[in-house]
Amino acid sequence: MATNRLDGRVALVTGGNRGIGKGCVLELARRGADVALNYRRHAEEAEDVASQVRALGRRALVLPGDVAERAACQRMVEQTVAELGRLDVVVANAAFSIRKPFLELEEEDVAATLGVTWWGAFHISQFGARHMVRQGEGGSIVMISSVHAILPVPRSFAYNAAKAAMNHGARTMAGELAPHRIRVNVIEPGWTDTPGERVFATEDQIREGAKFLPFQRLGTIEDIAYGVAYLSSEEGSYITGTVLRIDGGYVVALANSPVE
Repeated sequence: MATNRLDGRVALVTGGNRGIGKGCVLELARRGADVALNYRRHAEEAEDVASQVRALGRRALVLPGDVAERAACQRMVEQTVAELGRLDVVVANAAFSIRKPFLELEEEDVAATLGVTWWGAFHISQFGARHMVRQGEGGSIVMISSVHAILPVPRSFAYNAAKAAMNHGARTMAGELAPHRIRVNVIEPGWTDTPGERVFATEDQIREGAKFLPFQRLGTIEDIAYGVAYLSSEEGSYITGTVLRIDGGYVVALANSPVE
């Protein structure tokens, strides 16, 4: 019988100290997985999440490092395997965005955004997949994309491009890794209630914006994490090369907006 439990599995989540990454770490642990969580800043948050994982009776490993640095990603995978014994699930969640008008963007702005959001996902996924191939038991890679992949959101040139590349790159990976029984899928969140949203919007703007959404609320980190856990479980074992949009109808609402 298929099960959404992850007992005996080990997951590695980048950007796992807050927001969607934190939600993924805790949900995977609730379902029985031991979890390695990466962070770049805010070490105290990472340690707090790790403590919550251990309180659930699972092992937790805290991995500092910048996913834009290829050597750091290799080290994360190697340390996860060395300390937790294996690697079955990779969640490429870490992201970064500099939002400016296109005409004002500097090369460094684009490079910094792509470095974390796209290259970081590539690095951690490739090193994770290489280990899964050696392990010989299949596995799951889930990339956290965004509706930015399909929507030309203003002031987000590099982030939009990075997420679009992620969607198509994951489909390519899925085809190449299928013979190794490694599944590759994408979660495409819409407007989600995370600390990162407060960088670009005030509480009033978020509250008013939520009224536009079909369910009158932003997504939660748990909404996204449920999808990640499903795609990583036996119940999701026939799914690969798919983009699962979890946006509460955000894109639908845009499509149904009146045109004047």
